[in-house]
Amino acid sequence: MKRIGILGGSSDQATAEYYRRLNAAVNARLGGWNTAELLVSSMNFALAEAWVRSANWDAAAQYLSERAAALETAGADLLICVSNTLHRVAERFTAGRRIPFLHIVDPTAAAIRAQGLTRIGLLGTKPVMATDFLKRRYQERFGIEVLVPAPDDQDAVDRIIFDELCRGRFLPEAKARYLAIVDALVAAGAGGVILGCTEIPLLIGPSDRPGVPMFDTVALHVEAAVDLALG
Repeated sequence: MKRIGILGGSSDQATAEYYRRLNAAVNARLGGWNTAELLVSSMNFALAEAWVRSANWDAAAQYLSERAAALETAGADLLICVSNTLHRVAERFTAGRRIPFLHIVDPTAAAIRAQGLTRIGLLGTKPVMATDFLKRRYQERFGIEVLVPAPDDQDAVDRIIFDELCRGRFLPEAKARYLAIVDALVAAGAGGVILGCTEIPLLIGPSDRPGVPMFDTVALHVEAAVDLALG
């Protein structure tokens, strides 16, 4: 079994969910008392919050480059990052690494294409929705057109992520707002919705809208990482 290096802490809620799901996925495959071989580098989330709020991507790239190097030195055989948003600097923090990096978009896009979809909605932080660093990868590598919410809905999604979900608060009003935004994306022509922030699956999921395909980036990332770890 290969050892998975995790760039975590952004947020602790998402990191804990990755830890739980990676161990459960390995046990489901191997049975018995088997769990995953993991190395976790968990940052102070205040750092990530400040980088994102101020668009200080240089600081993010420098910090994550140091942590990625530390994970490789500690014995990680592959690398993942638990934040869709911090993938903005993935090319920079993986530069010079000898171990493979599993990009969060790739397994998500593969699942979307497997369902025959080419037009999809995207929920995430404001940088994920309002800029094109993830949307471009979906489009250029996989031919998937990405729709995003209206600007005021983007603000609401972002606020709920930072002020509530990242602090472990999962409120019914927030869930209702997210589902209304999902409905608006579907009405605009989306064939499904990417849960493109790793805290969002803690609030909404497929059971909330059974007729709408929802692509949980945590679940898909975890399954692909376990495939690599056990392959």
